[in-house]
Amino acid sequence: MPEERFPLPAINPSKIPEKFYRQQVDYRTSEPAGSLVVDTSEFFLYLVQENGKAMRYGVGLGRAGFEWSGRASIARKAAWPKWTPPDEMIKREPDLEKWSWRNGGMPPGLENPLGARALYIYQDNKDTLYRLHGTAEYWTIGKAVSSGCVRLMNQDIIDLYQRVPIGSPILVL
Repeated sequence: MPEERFPLPAINPSKIPEKFYRQQVDYRTSEPAGSLVVDTSEFFLYLVQENGKAMRYGVGLGRAGFEWSGRASIARKAAWPKWTPPDEMIKREPDLEKWSWRNGGMPPGLENPLGARALYIYQDNKDTLYRLHGTAEYWTIGKAVSSGCVRLMNQDIIDLYQRVPIGSPILVL
């Protein structure tokens, strides 16, 4: 994606199982069209569509001890977001202090852990600190490696960002 603010290099598709490629699939659910459903057991995010269909994306998830589940909504979206690690993460990894909110966070770019886009998950009008976001580490799709967020290939989060309005419901199973 050379037209991006920070041009995204091509991915090597041999590093990702084909089942994690973005694709429209048959998907039966009681969730209304426009909802997001994250199936943590299968590493898929579904954007529910009309007539029993969904756009399915492969995702990387939080490793043991960093998972989150529940119902919430997308309250904010950002293109090429700044990243500020939560204080709990800084306690585990003190070298991240340089990117804390006190220091202004990490600027956008290819090295930023949030990638090309971020969708912010709020529950009861409160930031959960969990995000749907891009990653340059696309080979982690289908694995539990993050600090809790749902990560997508940068190319996929850009696609999802364009399809999902603020206020969209999300269910993380």
